[in-house]
Amino acid sequence: MASSAMLQVFGQPASTDVARVMACLLERQLDFELVRTDTFKRGHKQLPEFVKMRDPSGQQVTLTHGNITLGDSRDICRYVCTEFPRWCTRDLYGAGALERASIEQWLQAEAQSFDAPSSALAAFHLAVGGAPAPCVAVGDEKAAAAAESERELLRVLDVYDGALGRSAYLAGDEFTLADLSHLPSAHYLACSARGRALLASRGNVARWYAAISSRPAWRQVVAVQARTAHYPVVAFHPSAV
Repeated sequence: MASSAMLQVFGQPASTDVARVMACLLERQLDFELVRTDTFKRGHKQLPEFVKMRDPSGQQVTLTHGNITLGDSRDICRYVCTEFPRWCTRDLYGAGALERASIEQWLQAEAQSFDAPSSALAAFHLAVGGAPAPCVAVGDEKAAAAAESERELLRVLDVYDGALGRSAYLAGDEFTLADLSHLPSAHYLACSARGRALLASRGNVARWYAAISSRPAWRQVVAVQARTAHYPVVAFHPSAV
């Protein structure tokens, strides 16, 4: 039976997809192993075939659970939330059809509207040291693209700010997968001064991001990203705590 099998996550901890999956597993207090795909390259080992078929570069995320293999981080989170019973955690994926529909609406918003501009800006700010997009001394094309990403993100944040003025979290007054899915890209955006300023420019968004980014599960993900450089496999046993 798949539920009793070991959960293994293949990927690089710095990847937003891997971080999303790790956060979900840790929120659900599930035991799992993180297998770093970049260590296969350093050690001249071959990636497992089931990983290579889905992701030849080893840059993304793959989850294995018994005979089940999944490769999309959001689908993996949905699987984790539906495959395993709750214990010591609230239901991340909604207790009924209406709650789940609301969560799905925000998951789609994250994937289709929030992820691209926030990721583009995070990369741009990393390259230029966090200067405001219209003012940096880089190529006109890159500066124009960054400025458009900033405008797009601010439009998205306006919608989020309105929703978060009506409830503590995106899908209601409880933390759910809708909020968790935003954490990886929002975290990288907040690594620059300009990114933090954008998040802080909308009061309800700022309050929401402070709340979700301080959750113990996410703080553990960030800590793992900083300290796993020399460990090819990292085992997690939150259910034993």
